[in-house]
Amino acid sequence: MSAERTNHRLGFWKGMFYLLVAIGLVLTVVRYTKGLGAVTNLSDRYPWGLWKAFNVLVGVGLGGAGFTLMGLSYIFNARRFRPIVRPAVVMAFLAYTSAAVALMIDIGRSWAIWHPIVMWNPHSVLFEVAWCLMLYTGVLALEGSGMLFERLGWHRAAHIQHTATVPIVIAGVLLSTLHQSSLGSLFLIAPGKLHPIWYTSMLPLLFFISAICVGLAMLIIMSRLSAHAFGRQFDVPLLGDLSRILVAMLGVYGLARIWDLTLRGQLGTAFGWGYESAMFQLEFGLGVVVPFAVLVWPKLRANWHLLYGGAMFAVFGFVMNRMNVAITGFEGAQGGRYVPSWEEVFMTLMVVALVFGGFGLAVKHLPVFPDVGVGKAPAVARAQVGSHRFSAPELN
Repeated sequence: MSAERTNHRLGFWKGMFYLLVAIGLVLTVVRYTKGLGAVTNLSDRYPWGLWKAFNVLVGVGLGGAGFTLMGLSYIFNARRFRPIVRPAVVMAFLAYTSAAVALMIDIGRSWAIWHPIVMWNPHSVLFEVAWCLMLYTGVLALEGSGMLFERLGWHRAAHIQHTATVPIVIAGVLLSTLHQSSLGSLFLIAPGKLHPIWYTSMLPLLFFISAICVGLAMLIIMSRLSAHAFGRQFDVPLLGDLSRILVAMLGVYGLARIWDLTLRGQLGTAFGWGYESAMFQLEFGLGVVVPFAVLVWPKLRANWHLLYGGAMFAVFGFVMNRMNVAITGFEGAQGGRYVPSWEEVFMTLMVVALVFGGFGLAVKHLPVFPDVGVGKAPAVARAQVGSHRFSAPELN
């Protein structure tokens, strides 16, 4: 790829970033000055819309990369995954902070978001989720603090942080297990409202397993994007190991969904006709069946394009599942359809752009990838999968 073409692409994406952030900030001002009704299609009938479903439920789930990789690397001692632990922690931290930012925009009285800290309601699932999210975001900050200490040259602080890694990781995995599953428990209070395709007592377990799946898929995707954008090498055998774990977890998740639907007598409904059935089939087919069918075969996942595509489909299915649970599943009981406003869409895109921009800044200024110096990248990074060669020139 020529330097001119690379600079052109970089300029395009930078322009898109600034445009989305500018539009989003203007709309944020409108939201705070004129209220939610001025920029959303939310109502008493549909109080949970795109921001809750995507910015929070999807954002928190995408942060599953952090606890998944840290658990594999430090609790199960899978040392081969250590090179991508730091990118996973950065990605998880950005996902959780973006969810917090989205909540600040979404909730009506955003200035009262701190109330769960002092106004306890231990009988509320949402209270437990709020505390776990706050605590785990702090844990992610501790897990990633070593990168900042190294960047500042604070070697003693970095050594202390490294020494405390294992107990920090254990705390993070426990907190993640609680709130990833509790996000599913939130919907158990709505029997008769949430469509039976998605309403099940297994929602907490299904939410937890799917968070592991999407975390692994996002690591594969971010490895490809970072190699392309920052001119760094990626470890193809390592991504192959991740894809094998992803296949296993997709299999567990898919079998659990089918088993649950069968036990509840909803298998025919899920694969029948109708709006909800079609949305489930799209979610399950593209998000579970397709990536499993691609990644289960060693020859197929040895092709970088197919490996990346399979991971993308897994993420797509995860996003659809969260959107179906939070929005589609309630539309029948509410007697209508919720369609997000263009303002909601653009403010969501702003949050996504900020996450990607934050990841880029972290890679540029912190030792996120130990094989590449801060602010530097090799002139050409190549990775070969089978007969395919991927090349990423340096971006200035």
